Amino acid sequence: MVDHEKVKEAVKLLLEGIGEDPGREGLLETPERIARMCDEIFSGMEEDAKEHLSRVFTVEDSGMVLEKDIVFYSVCEHHLMPFYGKAHVAYLPEGKVAGLSKLARTVEVYARRPQIQERMTGQIADAVMRYLAPKGVMVLLEAEHMCMTMRGVKKPGSRTVSVAARGIFEGNAALQNQFYQMLREG
Repeated sequence: MVDHEKVKEAVKLLLEGIGEDPGREGLLETPERIARMCDEIFSGMEEDAKEHLSRVFTVEDSGMVLEKDIVFYSVCEHHLMPFYGKAHVAYLPEGKVAGLSKLARTVEVYARRPQIQERMTGQIADAVMRYLAPKGVMVLLEAEHMCMTMRGVKKPGSRTVSVAARGIFEGNAALQNQFYQMLREG
């Protein structure tokens, strides 16, 4: 749970620290707005992917399942600045599949917390392996990090790509190539 009082005090101190007047008309309600925003953008801290991935359906035979272009927004834990992009999640079912929205909800569980992209990629893959028990899973995230575009190196448009492969995808070039081919199609 977000402690609104601590967040409001921290925002007030931050405003003072950068030389602003927290009592100024435009900033008067900013601490409260930021506290409420934290409820939303850090809601994944209170969630477990199991809640979403436990709703499964039995299948006798299924090829690769790919949910691509799942838009996500997260916050870099190093600078508390946004990073955002798309997640692509594929798995080879072993008798059960998740509802289509459940992969997107799993991405949200891990995106909505202070995060680094590399860890998030692995967390999504590990959750799918743990709760769906497929033959394997592959996750690719591509994101733009505001900590690289607004500050520091200032390179807008640059994207970071991270990949995690688990189970049968690990070391299997043919399956990995199928995954990449499916990403390129339509």
